[in-house]
Amino acid sequence: MSTLNCTRNNCNGTIDDGYCDTCGLAALKSQSELDLALAANVSNRSIKFSSQSLKTTPNSASVTSTGSSPTSNRSRGTRRSAPTAGKTSRRQLGAGLVSIPELPSTAPELAILANPNVPENKRFCAGCNVAVKRDKGFCTKCGQKYNFIPSLAPGDVVGSQYEVKGAIAYGGLGWIYLGFDKLLMRYVVLKGLLNSEDAASAAVALAERQFLAAVKHPNIVGIYNFVTHDAEGYIVMEYVGGKTLKELRKERGILPVSEAIAYIHRVLGAFAYLHQQGLVYCDFKPDNVMLEGDDIKLIDLGGARRIDDPDGDIYGTIGYAAPEAGEGPTIVSDLFTIGRTLAVLITNISGFSTEHQYTLPSAQSDNIFSQQESLYRFLLKATATAADDRFQTAEEMAEQLLGVLREVVAAETNIPRPATSTLFDSDRLSVTAGNDFSPIEPSYLHLPHLLIDPKDPGFNVILNASMTTDLDRRIEQLKQVVIQIPTSIEAKLRLASNLIDRDAILVPRGSANESVGDYAEADLLLEQVAKQDAWDWRVDWYHGRSLLSQNRPQDAQAAFDRVYFDLPGELAPKLAFAIAAELCNNHPLAAQMYELVERTDLNYPTSAFGLARCRLMQGDRNAAVTALQQVPQTSTLYTRAKVEIARILVDRQLPVAINLPRHPQPTLTELKSATQTVEALTLEGIEKYRLDRQVFETALNLLTSRAITAQSSLMILGQPLEEIKLRQGLEKVLRSMAHLSTGNDKITLVDEANRIRPKTLF
Repeated sequence: MSTLNCTRNNCNGTIDDGYCDTCGLAALKSQSELDLALAANVSNRSIKFSSQSLKTTPNSASVTSTGSSPTSNRSRGTRRSAPTAGKTSRRQLGAGLVSIPELPSTAPELAILANPNVPENKRFCAGCNVAVKRDKGFCTKCGQKYNFIPSLAPGDVVGSQYEVKGAIAYGGLGWIYLGFDKLLMRYVVLKGLLNSEDAASAAVALAERQFLAAVKHPNIVGIYNFVTHDAEGYIVMEYVGGKTLKELRKERGILPVSEAIAYIHRVLGAFAYLHQQGLVYCDFKPDNVMLEGDDIKLIDLGGARRIDDPDGDIYGTIGYAAPEAGEGPTIVSDLFTIGRTLAVLITNISGFSTEHQYTLPSAQSDNIFSQQESLYRFLLKATATAADDRFQTAEEMAEQLLGVLREVVAAETNIPRPATSTLFDSDRLSVTAGNDFSPIEPSYLHLPHLLIDPKDPGFNVILNASMTTDLDRRIEQLKQVVIQIPTSIEAKLRLASNLIDRDAILVPRGSANESVGDYAEADLLLEQVAKQDAWDWRVDWYHGRSLLSQNRPQDAQAAFDRVYFDLPGELAPKLAFAIAAELCNNHPLAAQMYELVERTDLNYPTSAFGLARCRLMQGDRNAAVTALQQVPQTSTLYTRAKVEIARILVDRQLPVAINLPRHPQPTLTELKSATQTVEALTLEGIEKYRLDRQVFETALNLLTSRAITAQSSLMILGQPLEEIKLRQGLEKVLRSMAHLSTGNDKITLVDEANRIRPKTLF
């Protein structure tokens, strides 16, 4: 067989299996191909260290409704910081909401690779990211020299202190070795260069030595030292046993949603710390979280860099990296990778690195997404294509994810998981419902109020003005604040809110002059705030309240839908969304949202009454009763809920749901339950008599229509279930009501009592 010589300039090697045994490059077929290769080599070298080029590593993770889409009607101006949720003080994994078995620590030397090598499908040129076939040689496209062979062998001593036990893994930037610190008698990890010929990786390692030693956080692997060996640098890090999220995902498949959220929520605390130190992680994925015991560690900080570093190489992984990552890593591009990682842990995304490289499948195409609407919205926001539409801080993202976790755990355990919001105050129904016992109707007045942003320059004066009880006077004070402190966003929003309340009072919903209230002054203020910050969700919140007060529920629903997208972990937007949906007569959707709120936190009685109304419209009397039974005894609306339960149980004229048969008459069981409910109440006066009247009238109707049979042993509010006795009981109640009434009401009640009393001979 004839020997082929390498035709590259200044190379006297021979071609073996298509590659030169001297320069390591593939054989060139023509001089023109050589010229092209040289041109490519020069071109790639000129941008290699540019922050405009994204250096990606292949995605090695085992990746086998609902929800609004990201906002598209916002301005394209600079993203400003909108109010964000406060930090959580909980330090437990999953904030103590999730019970996760401890993972035993792995015996260190069991992790040593018997045959350390980089598989061919993982070998890529550091200069142009083209796949290379050999362990060492030169890139056939750009000529970059590479070497993927481990530099250290078992028994080597690095820095006169660390004995190498063997290679345990390889990552995007270097080989990782298990070492033993002979001075401090502990296992350590030494991280070197995956490609020892890659100057860019060497530069990254040097950068790590300069700033990573100062990183100290309980959920970030500790950096102990930086040492050299045979002219190569190695980072000495804390040894963390256990498994990575990638390994856990590969072994177990899709993780339970609550467990996956618990891990990611903990990771966000580590990212918040890094960002506060002026660092970005860049290349986060499931490979980079180690589970040990009952906690997690963020490992492999090889791609981390300073936020203000314009020259460092940019590393990322296809499928995880944000669309704009090639322009330079930022806090929001870091958060994008976290959102993508959470998505990978809980579902299988077809085309993760191709058609869904930057997007999520539709909610309808995935059961997890369709069943967990708040989680899906969270992921949509975290991975929005436009960086300005995402979460802007790790703290904000963590707070919303914790709210989502509460919803998920409440649904899984059927135990409410309440929490105090940092953005909204409490449910307002107990304040606005009044002292009577008339049925509660949906209203924007039941919605929680926004808390005043303590960072706003007008905080103190706005707080003082808010304490003024007279609405007109309060409006005038807020107008003065707007003039005196023009930079106060909160002043404009508070003034708009009070103007909405004033217009709603002047022109109540459903009145003949309803169209007169144009809400123009409030709308103008909201427009001014939107121009200052197109991403301030508070504008949509107040706009939604305004639209509800104007009896425009469909438009209000769209506004609250956008707030729900921005705050997927908050309950108040879901409550507002439910009220708007109910007023649009979309009772199934409203019921879904009311139930989500009630199931998560019983301190929102508006959701219980709203869910009961929707269940009745869906033809389910029992479900309506169940919803109201969730109002806790500690609530001021507890008695109100019991009264409503009694009414529902004996109501013979319930509303008829669309496409549903007429509601059936109350059953004997429901009649008995209503009796027990009424007897347990401590009502007095006219409200007590009204409720007694309804029970007696229903019982008498059921008996005379032969829906039920007489039972002398069964007592209804102290009267046997017999026609004469029921008539006597009802007559007594009517005369008692007449005694407390005047005018025509008194006459009507007396006439009704005379009509209903049993017939006698005298």
